Amino acid sequence: MKKIFLISLVILSFAACKQKISTFYLQDLASPVLLNVTETIVSLDDYFPNQKVDSVYSSDFTCVFDKENNNVVIHSQLNSPTLGVMHVLVNGKEPDLLLKKSAKQLVELSLPDKNYKDVKVKGEFNAWNPNAGIYTKDGNIWTVKIEAESGTYQYCLVINGKEQIDPANAEKVSNGMGGFNSVLKIGNADGMIAPVLHIDEINGNNIDFTTENNPSRVIAFLNNDEIPVVRKDNKFSIELPKHSKNLLRSYIRVYAFNNDLLSNDILIPLANGLPIENPMQLTRSDFHRQVIYSLMVDRFFDGNKNNNPQPLEGVLPKADYMGGDLNGIDQKIKSGYFDSLGITTIWISPIVQNPMDAWGQYHNPDTKFSGYHGYWPMQLRAIDFRFGTSDDFKTLIADAHKHQKNVILDYVANHVHINSNLYKEHPEWMTSMYLPDGTRNLERWDDYRLTTWFDTHLPKFDFAKYEVSNALSDTVIWWLQNYDLDGFRHDATKHIDELFWRLSTEKIKKEIHRPVYQIGETYGSPELIKSYVGSGLLDAQFDFNVYDASVGALISPDGSYKNLNNVLQTSLKTYGYHNLMGYISGNHDRVRFISYAGGSVSPSEDGKRAGWTREITVGDTNIAYKKLALLHAFNFMIPGVPCIYQGDEFGQPGGNDPDNRRMMQFDNLNQQEKNLEKTVSKLAHLRTSNMALIYGDFQVLAVSDDVMIIKRTYFGKTVIGMLNKSAEAKTLTVNVNGNKFTANFGSTINSKNGTLSAELKPLSFEIFSN
Repeated sequence: MKKIFLISLVILSFAACKQKISTFYLQDLASPVLLNVTETIVSLDDYFPNQKVDSVYSSDFTCVFDKENNNVVIHSQLNSPTLGVMHVLVNGKEPDLLLKKSAKQLVELSLPDKNYKDVKVKGEFNAWNPNAGIYTKDGNIWTVKIEAESGTYQYCLVINGKEQIDPANAEKVSNGMGGFNSVLKIGNADGMIAPVLHIDEINGNNIDFTTENNPSRVIAFLNNDEIPVVRKDNKFSIELPKHSKNLLRSYIRVYAFNNDLLSNDILIPLANGLPIENPMQLTRSDFHRQVIYSLMVDRFFDGNKNNNPQPLEGVLPKADYMGGDLNGIDQKIKSGYFDSLGITTIWISPIVQNPMDAWGQYHNPDTKFSGYHGYWPMQLRAIDFRFGTSDDFKTLIADAHKHQKNVILDYVANHVHINSNLYKEHPEWMTSMYLPDGTRNLERWDDYRLTTWFDTHLPKFDFAKYEVSNALSDTVIWWLQNYDLDGFRHDATKHIDELFWRLSTEKIKKEIHRPVYQIGETYGSPELIKSYVGSGLLDAQFDFNVYDASVGALISPDGSYKNLNNVLQTSLKTYGYHNLMGYISGNHDRVRFISYAGGSVSPSEDGKRAGWTREITVGDTNIAYKKLALLHAFNFMIPGVPCIYQGDEFGQPGGNDPDNRRMMQFDNLNQQEKNLEKTVSKLAHLRTSNMALIYGDFQVLAVSDDVMIIKRTYFGKTVIGMLNKSAEAKTLTVNVNGNKFTANFGSTINSKNGTLSAELKPLSFEIFSN
């Protein structure tokens, strides 16, 4: 590590001697390179898909450049710094990449033997794959070694084939389904002394910052070029490079560390070289400003009765088509529904042609299923006529853009229907339905995640074959070339080989000259989720771990905001403090949150069967709507992209699939539903109109089992959120240095001696802004 001398003003950056403009598209900020413990091979095609690199060098890490294969091998050592910079020479330019040393540690779990036959562990640290955590027995002790970054992880043991909490670990937490998981804390899981960066003010042509906990090094970038940092004591400043005035949109990024502890990161958007302070300067291509609305086409709104199909024989109504279509979505766009709600991005479920007949079988009650949901592709480049026409879709997108809305399409790459022509023409493109031991490779979500079939009628593509990934990534480009889409929600991301994601993203960068947002769906550990996010891969994924922790905190009798905060902090360390990850109110694969909150469905029961065997309601309306409002408020306060599943804006109840896919309701809402919808609308508009909530620093000022206080700050604009999930009123106080604040949701404010104090009713929240 370089030794840093603090005299009066110290320039901490190599970049002081160079003024340059990077060659990236502006929407493609280079993601940090996450290093392995010892050796990391980095494909430079991920960062420079159109160019050949001439050389690389770094004074922080040993880099060996392989020009022929356009990659670099980076070596880490025990004395390597936590952060470093790799300078790249490409086409006469010198863009820079941030290098992040691995924070993984090796932890050993042990268990005294009680005549066990076999012991395995599965948890967030190994993507819930028990075959990645097999214990070995030595004498009377079973042990397993876990390699993971500092953080808090939920897990359970599988002893003799049966799941249970770890009897050797007393710490446990609700799993959100009526049971418990054990909790493992690795390293400095609570981040007690990590440095903290704060945006201070604009001072002439400089941006000033303050720090906490004395970071040993601060690294800053303009777009993808390292720039000088001038530091004195606990303050530092960055001079805005003159050439940034020539860039319509650029970004300042700042990182710091102290020993092995990373700080939060800073992201500041610039317009023609000046920091953006007015959110009206942001456009729909500034994806950090997104509020996503997830809808299922068939269940949203019927705009054209003429394309409604006849009921299918052997299919119960709730598993059949209900008539929603593209024209119906377009009507709601033009009516201003999404404007009123504060939505900036509409995520539309798959619209490709699905089979005409019914498939699958459910018992008690007996029913098959139609392809109303769109996830059984028969053709990959044809719109299902039951949803509308190509012109309908083009009109929908055009009208959304007139209303300053993005449209992202749910893209199903993993499989096709067994009766599709593609399967008949290319059976060799599919994985085998059977494993070497003769068992069926069916729903093996973790141990055979890259080859498993989802159902017997859904052959799975073998994306490890280049010809398969290449052909299917061409279809991604086809949709972008034929429709003015703004991105994709990618189904079943973790079940698809990285080759497909790399080819698709490379082709997008080469052939599509507009911003394209790609967000994936992966259930698993933060490490697994993150492995699909970054330059050359996807922009984001949905963070289901934070959602599960939210459900546990708000639904379980012993739920705690402390655990939710632990999970959130792990996510922020993994994805960054200015990530584009999706934070959901629910989705089409989960029991409706409000029915959990009101007790109509128990987390310990089969939510799918519950939806078939009884009428699922909101339950206890005195608490259900308030708990859902708390979930929304949390999602709109934290970094990332809040996402509302259709009906969650007013509290539509339901069990699991298909009961959570009821026809959307627009009229005849009761007063509690209207009040919740008004609250969600206010949250969404507050989020998109306040720079502190879009790009601000993030801190959890206080957290207990029942209370969480969040602070976000951006150039003197501060937002403070207070959440109270207890059954009692709470008086909460924070230090605000005498600034005056407004309560956005009606709470009474008491300001005295530089503090902000407010009384929160039971199961309520307040968001203050200055």
